[in-house]
Amino acid sequence: MSTLRLKSRLRALLTGAVALVAAGPAYAGWDALNMPKGVTPISKEVFDLHMLILWICVIIGVVVFGAMIYSIIRFRKSKGAEASQFHESTTVEIIWTIIPFLILVGMAIPATGTLITMEDTAQADMTVKVTGYQWKWHYQYMDEDVDFYSNLATPTDQIQDRQEKDSDYLREVDNRLVVPADSKVRLLLTSGDVIHAWWVPDLGMKKDAIPGFVNEMWVKIEEPGVYRGQCAELCGRGHGFMPIVVEAKSPEAYQQWLQQRKTAQAETSSQVAKAE
Repeated sequence: MSTLRLKSRLRALLTGAVALVAAGPAYAGWDALNMPKGVTPISKEVFDLHMLILWICVIIGVVVFGAMIYSIIRFRKSKGAEASQFHESTTVEIIWTIIPFLILVGMAIPATGTLITMEDTAQADMTVKVTGYQWKWHYQYMDEDVDFYSNLATPTDQIQDRQEKDSDYLREVDNRLVVPADSKVRLLLTSGDVIHAWWVPDLGMKKDAIPGFVNEMWVKIEEPGVYRGQCAELCGRGHGFMPIVVEAKSPEAYQQWLQQRKTAQAETSSQVAKAE
Protein backbone atom coordinates (compact mmCIF):
# COMPACT_ATOMS: atom_id res chain seq x y z
CA MET A 1 0.00 0.00 0.00
CA SER A 2 1.44 3.39 -0.98
CA THR A 3 2.17 6.03 1.62
CA LEU A 4 -0.32 8.39 -0.01
CA ARG A 5 -3.14 5.84 0.12
CA LEU A 6 -2.33 4.96 3.76
CA LYS A 7 -2.38 8.61 4.76
CA SER A 8 -5.68 9.08 2.95
CA ARG A 9 -7.29 6.20 4.85
CA LEU A 10 -5.97 7.43 8.17
CA ARG A 11 -7.32 10.92 7.42
CA ALA A 12 -10.73 9.43 6.58
CA LEU A 13 -10.81 7.44 9.82
CA LEU A 14 -9.85 10.52 11.84
CA THR A 15 -12.53 12.62 10.10
CA GLY A 16 -15.16 9.96 10.82
CA ALA A 17 -14.16 9.76 14.49
CA VAL A 18 -14.38 13.55 14.87
CA ALA A 19 -17.80 13.57 13.19
CA LEU A 20 -19.04 10.81 15.51
CA VAL A 21 -17.91 12.73 18.59
CA ALA A 22 -19.45 15.96 17.28
CA ALA A 23 -22.76 14.22 16.56
CA GLY A 24 -22.73 12.44 19.89
CA PRO A 25 -25.28 14.59 21.77
CA ALA A 26 -27.77 14.15 18.91
CA TYR A 27 -27.48 10.38 19.02
CA ALA A 28 -30.45 8.99 20.96
CA GLY A 29 -28.49 6.49 23.03
CA TRP A 30 -25.29 8.49 23.53
CA ASP A 31 -25.99 9.54 27.13
CA ALA A 32 -26.66 5.93 28.11
CA LEU A 33 -22.99 5.15 27.41
CA ASN A 34 -21.84 7.56 30.10
CA MET A 35 -22.36 7.63 33.85
CA PRO A 36 -25.45 9.59 35.01
CA LYS A 37 -24.94 13.22 35.94
CA GLY A 38 -27.31 12.86 38.87
CA VAL A 39 -29.42 15.33 40.84
CA THR A 40 -27.19 16.31 43.77
CA PRO A 41 -24.21 18.67 44.03
CA ILE A 42 -21.97 15.68 44.79
CA SER A 43 -23.18 13.64 41.82
CA LYS A 44 -22.58 16.58 39.49
CA GLU A 45 -19.12 17.17 40.96
CA VAL A 46 -18.29 13.49 40.53
CA PHE A 47 -19.54 13.62 36.93
CA ASP A 48 -17.39 16.66 36.15
CA LEU A 49 -14.37 14.94 37.72
CA HIS A 50 -15.09 11.82 35.68
CA MET A 51 -15.21 13.84 32.45
CA LEU A 52 -11.98 15.68 33.33
CA ILE A 53 -10.10 12.42 33.94
CA LEU A 54 -11.66 10.87 30.83
CA TRP A 55 -10.43 13.67 28.55
CA ILE A 56 -6.98 13.61 30.14
CA CYS A 57 -6.82 9.88 29.36
CA VAL A 58 -8.09 10.52 25.82
CA ILE A 59 -5.37 13.12 25.22
CA ILE A 60 -2.69 10.79 26.60
CA GLY A 61 -3.98 7.96 24.40
CA VAL A 62 -4.01 10.16 21.29
CA VAL A 63 -0.46 11.38 21.94
CA VAL A 64 0.98 7.93 22.73
CA PHE A 65 -0.77 5.96 19.98
CA GLY A 66 -0.33 8.83 17.53
CA ALA A 67 3.42 8.77 18.12
CA MET A 68 3.45 4.97 17.74
CA ILE A 69 1.46 5.00 14.49
CA TYR A 70 3.55 7.83 13.06
CA SER A 71 6.79 6.02 13.94
CA ILE A 72 5.55 2.73 12.47
CA ILE A 73 4.60 4.41 9.18
CA ARG A 74 7.40 6.98 8.91
CA PHE A 75 10.28 4.75 9.94
CA ARG A 76 9.28 1.42 8.49
CA LYS A 77 11.80 -1.06 7.11
CA SER A 78 10.38 -0.89 3.57
CA LYS A 79 11.57 2.72 3.40
CA GLY A 80 15.06 1.71 4.43
CA ALA A 81 14.84 3.00 7.99
CA GLU A 82 17.37 1.57 10.44
CA ALA A 83 16.99 1.43 14.20
CA SER A 84 19.06 3.94 16.11
CA GLN A 85 21.60 2.57 18.55
CA PHE A 86 21.75 4.49 21.82
CA HIS A 87 21.97 3.91 25.54
CA GLU A 88 20.03 5.45 28.44
CA SER A 89 19.59 9.20 28.50
CA THR A 90 19.35 10.92 31.87
CA THR A 91 17.50 13.86 30.34
CA VAL A 92 14.85 11.64 28.70
CA GLU A 93 14.36 9.62 31.90
CA ILE A 94 13.87 12.82 33.93
CA ILE A 95 11.34 14.12 31.39
CA TRP A 96 9.26 10.93 31.28
CA THR A 97 9.28 10.80 35.07
CA ILE A 98 8.32 14.43 35.66
CA ILE A 99 5.51 14.58 33.07
CA PRO A 100 3.50 11.60 34.49
CA PHE A 101 4.10 12.97 37.99
CA LEU A 102 2.64 16.34 37.03
CA ILE A 103 -0.32 14.65 35.31
CA LEU A 104 -1.07 12.56 38.41
CA VAL A 105 -0.84 15.62 40.67
CA GLY A 106 -3.19 17.50 38.34
CA MET A 107 -5.66 14.61 38.60
CA ALA A 108 -5.24 14.12 42.36
CA ILE A 109 -5.97 17.70 43.40
CA PRO A 110 -9.61 17.88 42.15
CA ALA A 111 -10.20 14.22 43.12
CA THR A 112 -9.07 14.90 46.70
CA GLY A 113 -11.33 17.94 46.93
CA THR A 114 -14.31 15.89 45.77
CA LEU A 115 -13.56 13.09 48.26
CA ILE A 116 -13.32 15.57 51.12
CA THR A 117 -16.67 17.09 50.15
CA MET A 118 -18.28 13.64 49.93
CA GLU A 119 -17.24 12.82 53.50
CA ASP A 120 -18.37 16.14 55.00
CA THR A 121 -21.66 15.37 56.76
CA ALA A 122 -21.52 18.45 59.02
CA GLN A 123 -24.36 20.97 59.25
CA ALA A 124 -27.01 18.55 58.03
CA ASP A 125 -30.63 19.66 58.12
CA MET A 126 -31.85 16.21 59.18
CA THR A 127 -30.56 12.70 59.92
CA VAL A 128 -31.99 9.36 58.83
CA LYS A 129 -30.71 6.03 60.09
CA VAL A 130 -30.76 3.34 57.39
CA THR A 131 -30.56 -0.30 58.45
CA GLY A 132 -30.32 -3.13 55.94
CA TYR A 133 -31.95 -6.51 56.53
CA GLN A 134 -32.40 -9.60 54.38
CA TRP A 135 -34.13 -8.29 52.28
CA LYS A 136 -35.58 -4.91 53.16
CA TRP A 137 -34.59 -1.52 54.51
CA HIS A 138 -35.53 0.16 57.76
CA TYR A 139 -35.61 3.97 57.87
CA GLN A 140 -35.59 5.86 61.16
CA TYR A 141 -35.91 9.65 61.16
CA MET A 142 -33.65 10.51 64.08
CA ASP A 143 -35.07 13.99 64.66
CA GLU A 144 -38.69 12.84 64.43
CA ASP A 145 -40.75 10.02 65.91
CA VAL A 146 -41.03 8.25 62.55
CA ASP A 147 -39.67 4.92 61.37
CA PHE A 148 -40.80 2.25 58.91
CA TYR A 149 -39.68 -0.70 56.82
CA SER A 150 -39.37 -0.49 53.05
CA ASN A 151 -40.12 -3.73 51.18
CA LEU A 152 -40.29 -4.76 47.56
CA ALA A 153 -43.72 -3.92 46.13
CA THR A 154 -43.52 -5.82 42.83
CA PRO A 155 -46.37 -8.38 42.73
CA THR A 156 -45.38 -12.05 42.96
CA ASP A 157 -47.33 -12.72 39.74
CA GLN A 158 -44.91 -10.47 37.84
CA ILE A 159 -41.87 -12.16 39.36
CA GLN A 160 -43.21 -15.60 38.41
CA ASP A 161 -44.20 -14.46 34.89
CA ARG A 162 -47.93 -14.86 35.45
CA GLN A 163 -48.47 -11.14 34.85
CA GLU A 164 -46.93 -8.62 32.47
CA LYS A 165 -44.02 -6.74 34.03
CA ASP A 166 -44.41 -2.99 34.44
CA SER A 167 -41.76 -0.29 33.95
CA ASP A 168 -40.74 -0.38 37.63
CA TYR A 169 -40.36 -4.15 37.82
CA LEU A 170 -38.30 -5.03 40.94
CA ARG A 171 -37.76 -1.27 41.51
CA GLU A 172 -40.82 -0.24 43.52
CA VAL A 173 -41.33 -0.37 47.29
CA ASP A 174 -44.27 -0.10 49.65
CA ASN A 175 -42.71 2.75 51.68
CA ARG A 176 -40.37 5.23 50.03
CA LEU A 177 -37.66 7.18 51.81
CA VAL A 178 -39.11 10.70 51.67
CA VAL A 179 -36.85 13.72 52.12
CA PRO A 180 -37.23 17.47 51.58
CA ALA A 181 -35.72 18.86 48.39
CA ASP A 182 -32.80 21.27 48.63
CA SER A 183 -31.95 20.11 52.17
CA LYS A 184 -28.80 18.37 53.36
CA VAL A 185 -29.80 14.91 54.61
CA ARG A 186 -27.31 12.91 56.65
CA LEU A 187 -27.65 9.14 56.34
CA LEU A 188 -26.32 6.72 58.97
CA LEU A 189 -25.95 3.26 57.45
CA THR A 190 -25.69 -0.03 59.28
CA SER A 191 -27.01 -3.59 59.00
CA GLY A 192 -28.88 -6.03 61.18
CA ASP A 193 -27.49 -9.21 59.61
CA VAL A 194 -25.05 -9.29 56.66
CA ILE A 195 -23.27 -6.63 54.60
CA HIS A 196 -25.56 -4.62 52.34
CA ALA A 197 -24.86 -1.50 50.27
CA TRP A 198 -27.19 1.49 49.87
CA TRP A 199 -26.90 2.79 46.30
CA VAL A 200 -28.98 5.23 44.26
CA PRO A 201 -27.04 6.16 41.08
CA ASP A 202 -28.70 9.58 40.65
CA LEU A 203 -27.50 10.61 44.11
CA GLY A 204 -23.86 9.98 43.20
CA MET A 205 -22.78 7.95 46.24
CA LYS A 206 -22.81 4.38 47.52
CA LYS A 207 -22.03 3.19 51.05
CA ASP A 208 -21.83 -0.24 52.64
CA ALA A 209 -24.18 -1.09 55.51
CA ILE A 210 -22.06 -3.26 57.82
CA PRO A 211 -23.25 -5.11 60.96
CA GLY A 212 -21.91 -3.48 64.12
CA PHE A 213 -20.56 -0.47 62.24
CA VAL A 214 -22.06 2.86 61.21
CA ASN A 215 -21.14 4.50 57.90
CA GLU A 216 -22.08 8.06 57.01
CA MET A 217 -23.03 9.78 53.78
CA TRP A 218 -25.14 12.75 52.79
CA VAL A 219 -27.41 13.79 49.97
CA LYS A 220 -28.92 17.07 48.89
CA ILE A 221 -31.47 16.59 46.15
CA GLU A 222 -31.96 19.93 44.45
CA GLU A 223 -35.30 19.26 42.75
CA PRO A 224 -38.37 17.20 43.75
CA GLY A 225 -38.54 13.79 42.08
CA VAL A 226 -38.36 10.04 42.51
CA TYR A 227 -34.99 8.28 42.30
CA ARG A 228 -34.43 4.53 42.31
CA GLY A 229 -31.57 2.29 43.33
CA GLN A 230 -30.87 -1.05 44.92
CA CYS A 231 -28.65 -2.97 47.29
CA ALA A 232 -25.23 -3.18 45.61
CA GLU A 233 -23.65 -5.88 47.79
CA LEU A 234 -24.42 -9.55 47.25
CA CYS A 235 -26.34 -10.26 50.46
CA GLY A 236 -28.01 -13.62 49.89
CA ARG A 237 -30.79 -15.32 47.97
CA GLY A 238 -33.07 -12.25 47.94
CA HIS A 239 -30.39 -9.73 46.98
CA GLY A 240 -32.14 -8.87 43.71
CA PHE A 241 -35.39 -8.10 45.57
CA MET A 242 -34.08 -5.24 47.73
CA PRO A 243 -34.76 -1.98 45.85
CA ILE A 244 -34.39 1.56 47.15
CA VAL A 245 -36.75 4.39 46.24
CA VAL A 246 -36.06 7.95 47.37
CA GLU A 247 -38.70 10.62 46.88
CA ALA A 248 -37.77 14.28 47.24
CA LYS A 249 -40.69 16.57 48.01
CA SER A 250 -40.92 20.32 48.33
CA PRO A 251 -40.42 21.45 51.97
CA GLU A 252 -44.15 22.13 52.34
CA ALA A 253 -45.18 18.76 50.87
CA TYR A 254 -42.57 17.02 53.01
CA GLN A 255 -43.99 18.55 56.20
CA GLN A 256 -47.48 17.41 55.20
CA TRP A 257 -46.18 13.87 54.55
CA LEU A 258 -44.34 13.89 57.88
CA GLN A 259 -47.44 14.87 59.83
CA GLN A 260 -49.52 12.22 58.04
CA ARG A 261 -46.87 9.62 58.82
CA LYS A 262 -46.76 10.59 62.47
CA THR A 263 -50.55 10.43 62.75
CA ALA A 264 -50.74 7.03 61.05
CA GLN A 265 -47.92 5.68 63.21
CA ALA A 266 -49.55 6.95 66.40
CA GLU A 267 -52.87 5.32 65.43
CA THR A 268 -51.11 2.02 64.72
CA SER A 269 -49.31 2.12 68.06
CA SER A 270 -52.61 2.86 69.84
CA GLN A 271 -54.33 -0.08 68.15
CA VAL A 272 -51.47 -2.42 69.08
CA ALA A 273 -51.60 -1.22 72.70
CA LYS A 274 -55.35 -1.87 72.88
CA ALA A 275 -54.95 -5.33 71.38
CA GLU A 276 -52.41 -6.23 74.05
